[in-house]
Amino acid sequence: MKIEQVLAQVVRVNSKKLGESGDMTFQERRQYHQALGREVRSAGVLILLIERDEALHIVLTQRTAHLHDHAGQISFPGGRYEPKDTDIVATALRESFEEIGTESKQIQVIGSLPNYVTVTAYEITPVVATSPPQAFTCDPFEVADAFEVPLAHILDDGHWRRDSFLREGQRREYWAVPYKERYIWGATAGMLRTFREVLLQP
Repeated sequence: MKIEQVLAQVVRVNSKKLGESGDMTFQERRQYHQALGREVRSAGVLILLIERDEALHIVLTQRTAHLHDHAGQISFPGGRYEPKDTDIVATALRESFEEIGTESKQIQVIGSLPNYVTVTAYEITPVVATSPPQAFTCDPFEVADAFEVPLAHILDDGHWRRDSFLREGQRREYWAVPYKERYIWGATAGMLRTFREVLLQP
C-alpha cells in the first residue's frame, strides 16, 4: 500500500468507534475508571510509517525491563501530555524524539485515529504520520529497542489472534499480532487493529 492510499483512508476516518479492542468498549473503559475515582489522563502516540524497499513499515518500540508500567512490552513511541505541549500532536512528536530520537522536520503528520482508553487510565490519541527512513537513537532508560513491522503484516488477518488472561476472577480477552520474536498485544495491538480497520474499510 502506497503512502498516498494510507493518506486518503486516514483522512476519511470519522468518529465511528473502530477497533474496540478487548472485552470493553471505549466508553466502558472510561466508565470503569470513573467508577474507581481515577483521573483519565491524555497521551499521544505516533503511528509512524516509513517507506522502505517500496513498502510501508510501522515503527514500534520495546520498553526496558525495569520500568514500572508495561515493562518489556511493545508500544508506539509517545507518552503523556504535558502543559508545555501546544496540542496532542506536539505531545506525540516530542515524546517520539525523546524516546527514539526522531527528527520532527522529516515527519509529515497525516491525521489521527479514534482515541483509545487504556486499563492504566490514559486516553491515547494515535497520531498517524509518515517519514523517510530515519536512524533511531533509543533513550536507554525507557526504550530497549526500536524496530519496524511491515504494514502488510498488520493488514493480514491471518497474523491476528484473540488471547486472554484472568483479572479479578474474570477472563479478559484482547487482540494480539505477534511479529517474529515480538509479542504485540494490549493497547498497542488494539490501536493497530483500529488502523487496520481504517485502511480496509470500504
